[in-house]
Amino acid sequence: MIPSLSPLFLALLPFVSASPAALPAAAAAANAKPQITPSPIESVPTRTYKHRRDILSDLTGDVSSVLGSLGSDIPSYVASGVPNFFQGFPSGSAVESSLGIDSTQLAALPTQVLNIPGYGNWTDQGWNLRFHGNVFKQPDINISKLNDLTNIFLIGTSVQDLPQSQADQARNLTAEIFVVQQGNQNLTFNLEPAPSAGGSGEQGGGGAVTPSGGNQTITFPTPTTGEGDFDGFVQIANVSGGGLAAGNSTNEIQRLNVYTNGTDTGNATAYLVPPTGMTIVSDIDDILRITQIYEPTDGLLNSFAKPYVPWMNMPDIYANWSRSLPDFHFHYLTTTPEQVTRNYMDFIYKTYPGGSFDTRPLNFSDVTATLSIRKFLLEKVFQTFPDRKFILIADTSNSDVMRDYPAMVTEFPNQVQCIFLRNTTATDSGDRFPYDTSGFKDLNQQMYMFFLVPDDLTNLDIANGQCYNSSIPQNVTFGYQGLPLGINLGNGKKGDASGTLLGKWTFALSLVAAAGVGLVVG
Repeated sequence: MIPSLSPLFLALLPFVSASPAALPAAAAAANAKPQITPSPIESVPTRTYKHRRDILSDLTGDVSSVLGSLGSDIPSYVASGVPNFFQGFPSGSAVESSLGIDSTQLAALPTQVLNIPGYGNWTDQGWNLRFHGNVFKQPDINISKLNDLTNIFLIGTSVQDLPQSQADQARNLTAEIFVVQQGNQNLTFNLEPAPSAGGSGEQGGGGAVTPSGGNQTITFPTPTTGEGDFDGFVQIANVSGGGLAAGNSTNEIQRLNVYTNGTDTGNATAYLVPPTGMTIVSDIDDILRITQIYEPTDGLLNSFAKPYVPWMNMPDIYANWSRSLPDFHFHYLTTTPEQVTRNYMDFIYKTYPGGSFDTRPLNFSDVTATLSIRKFLLEKVFQTFPDRKFILIADTSNSDVMRDYPAMVTEFPNQVQCIFLRNTTATDSGDRFPYDTSGFKDLNQQMYMFFLVPDDLTNLDIANGQCYNSSIPQNVTFGYQGLPLGINLGNGKKGDASGTLLGKWTFALSLVAAAGVGLVVG
């Protein structure tokens, strides 16, 4: 018996003894997603329907709340699956105040633009291209102050103790966080054919072809939001006489460079994607690069200071897909805040095939919003391309992935071709994230696979929907897995409802035990 556990155990009792019935409509409304600032320009989406929240998600939220009151890191690293060093970045007036700059000093700074690689879709009116990113000013910060700010994000070390190259990267990344977003800004962009983008080893970097034309200037029709964000689809001209190929007459993805007028910082590559074909939506952390977000000290160093390193031979897998799967659209989706994604994009374009990007915009700022952003962005790309097939790939350490990926199969019938999930708990002893596999219990095994190493993804017939290598053990229980003390919930039977009251007791008690014996936080 561990006496110190009793207050936590008692605090959890009201939550684990709750009825397992679905939430009534009023309660669901009270727990609705946070308000998100809408884009002023919208595509016309296909209609979708929503599921009511599962009570187990409410239980995990309650556990998170209780553990959070203890002042530990457990809510971020267990209940939410979101590293808390990616939360609470300052913005706007908070940056001005913390740096001691006034409006006169701010006005003298040059305006900069983060232009995120977008995708375009074909409609009856022609090509519509998505422009999205952020407008900001970056204050000059003296080295002493910058060191102090950088050390906020480091555990067990300081920027002064890092090797010079790592210290420089950590300072640069911190400076990208402490920027002042610029609202009510008007933007224009120049488009031209892109000869290359990406690092797959193919001519042009893979993922697309260079069109014969398409040069034009685009005026974004609305100013930036109060957070400096811009995001919307704009119709672009189909230049006659040898310009952009019409989307209904080609299967090739066309690549365009996008330059923001008035600054040399707002450059990106955009991809015009035909209505049919295959798109991979790929997570980045711990699937394309070694991050280890589940180990705070290493995760911080890998994110803020150390050079980005590919995970094993994953670049070879993506390069092979780019070569062997015709007109394969690569779309990289990370819930990392947009302020710190320049390094992500630079790494991807040097290491993997070129493709479009999604990141977490500033209006998704807290943990709750972070857990909804992946679904928001997935729905956007699925709605934009209702006739394309999608391959979804990530790892099990993200609770939103484990919930949202299988849900897309139900919400968008016949659009999900494959789901691939790296089982990080099976390959990395530092990953103590519980993960919930119950969403997969009614899915056809041929369309999903939990894998251990990149080579598990070879010799699959993805184009024809053969996404499961039977030689790779799955051991899926269709419940919570990877819990402390070796506990797994569910019985592995298809169609079985594993979220029983006993299961919820076991889940909560295992968290209690982990909190008491030090198994959750490394």
